[in-house]
This record gives sequence, C-alpha cells and structure tokens, in this order.
Amino acid sequence: MNGKERIGAAVRGGKTGTRAFMPISMSLAADEIGAAYRDYETDWRVQVEGQLAFAAAFGADHVSAISDPGVEASDLGAPLVMPRLEPASLDESRSLLAEKSALSRLRPPSPSGGPRMENRLAAVSGLKERAGGELLVEGWVEGPCAEAADLRGLSRFMVDLFDDPGFATELLDFVTEMEITFARAQAAAGAGIIGVGDAASSLIGPDLFGEFILERHRRYTAAIHQAGALARLHICGNSGSLLPMTKDLGYDVIDLDSMVDMARAREWAGPDQVFNGNLDPVRVVRNGSPESIDAALGACAAAAGSAWIVGAGCEIPRGTPRANILAMRDFSRRDFSRSDFARR
Repeated sequence: MNGKERIGAAVRGGKTGTRAFMPISMSLAADEIGAAYRDYETDWRVQVEGQLAFAAAFGADHVSAISDPGVEASDLGAPLVMPRLEPASLDESRSLLAEKSALSRLRPPSPSGGPRMENRLAAVSGLKERAGGELLVEGWVEGPCAEAADLRGLSRFMVDLFDDPGFATELLDFVTEMEITFARAQAAAGAGIIGVGDAASSLIGPDLFGEFILERHRRYTAAIHQAGALARLHICGNSGSLLPMTKDLGYDVIDLDSMVDMARAREWAGPDQVFNGNLDPVRVVRNGSPESIDAALGACAAAAGSAWIVGAGCEIPRGTPRANILAMRDFSRRDFSRSDFARR
C-alpha cells in the first residue's frame, strides 16, 4: 500500500492495520535540500524538490504545497516580511485593509495571474507529475477567519467582529469566494486534498465562530468536494471549544494541536471523524527521544481510536533530530489491526 492509498483508507475508514503519516514539513523540506526558505516559498521547483526529498527521507505519505500564510494576501497587494531563512509573514502595521474603505477597491486575483498563487499552482502540478501516483498531493488555502485577519490585521479584525459586524461579514464573503476559487484551481492542477489553515479561529471562541465562520467553512468543504478533492482543516492553538461544531463541517481530516485533549476531542466529534496529530511539536517531537515519542504516540492512538493519522500538532520544527521523525514514521508502520485502540 502506498502513501496515497494509506491516507485514502484512513479517510474511508478502511482497516489497513498500519496508520498514515501526514506531517507538516515546510522548513525541514527546505533544509533537506539545503535551500533558503525564501527560495522554497517563492520558487515552485525548489518546493517540489524539497517535498520529494523529505518524503523520501522520512516516509511521509503526502507532499504539500503549503509554504506561508501570505500567498493570497501578497497577490492582493499586501506587504510581506520575507526573511531569507524563515517563512514570510504579514506586517500588521502596514495591513492592506488598515482602512476599511480599501475593501471596496479590491478585486480577487486570478489564481493563474497572481505571481504567488500561480507559483502554488505550479507546485501542485509539479508534485502531481512527480509523485501523484504514490503520494497524496496537498494544496493549501487560508481559511476565512485567517485570511480576513491577514488582510485587515489580526487585532483590527477581532475588534471588527464586535464593533462593525457588517464590515466583517463583507470582508469574510470576499475572502471566502477568493479562497474557494483558489482551492478549485489547485484541485484542477492535481491536488487530491486541500488543506485549509484557519489559525485565527482559535482566538474568537465558539459564539463568534458560529455566527461568522461556521457556514463559510461549509462553503469551503462543499466546493472542495465538488472539485473532487478531500478537505483538511488545520487550526493552530486550542480549538477544543470549536470541535462540537467543526465535526459537522464536512472536513475529511481535522488536525488537532497539542493543546487539545485527544480523548475529549474524540468524545465531542464521535468515532468516525478522522483526526491528525497531536503531539507537541517542540516539547515532544523536537525535544523528545524516539522512545518518548513512541510512548506519546501510543497514548495518542489509544485516545484517538482508529480514525486517526500520525502527526504533530503543527509543523515539525527545525532542529528536530532525524531519529525522532523516523520514530513517528516507524510507529505509523506497525500493524495495529489487533490492538485495543484499533477496535474502538
């Protein structure tokens, strides 16, 4: 069974014995080929080589076009801070929509016309050509809350949700349509799964999430599935209070960060929702040992049950010993078909 088949079986609830391994590997992929991160996130050829090298070295079951949160915002004209060796970030002091009136002048860029969105499409296409028969190819878009915060500035957008819900709604509608168009283009380019990163949602709580964000995620998943791809939700931080709602959004895979209690997450979401995670990327994965990682994954597996993919709570950080990543891979490749958690 190859990686693409393994993830597909996990999503469909197939009994394969082994588990899929689906880590986020941006900086490590660049490091694996000795590339500056700025080149990795701006040149699709570098990203393709880095992802293929990481998957070959560590047995990942997928390759991904994720790079940084500024891709869509940059093509709209937002200024980015782009260090040579670290991922790009948004400069909130110069947010594109610092003035609300600027929204009326924005027009969504064509995915094949903006330089960074086009670069991501090329990365997806290149990964599909090079590895699509064996590994699941992942595209990536910003979630509605995250992209609104990228354009407006996180602090401003948090205030908008209370002080100007009409503007917040207009902005969220704008970014939702833009991201759905981008997701469809990546699916057409060869992505078998689309990751949706919405870290800012963990900051707003269930009431505001339900009022402003929930239905927009349903629009994401409906469009992604219609385009023929799986959908993956990634919310960094403590998303536990959102899980009773996110379980019904239609995401095939939901990533859980290390702040979320896996046993409670399973209780909230039911037995069939596939989770990915949720080892602490720093304290457990980077600073641990193969033995402690094996034990942590065993505990995670027991709490998660069979609808579970091996991974960390977020990106595996630079400085992680290679043996620790291989320990995660080795755990995923054991035959768990007769274990207690496989029958839960």
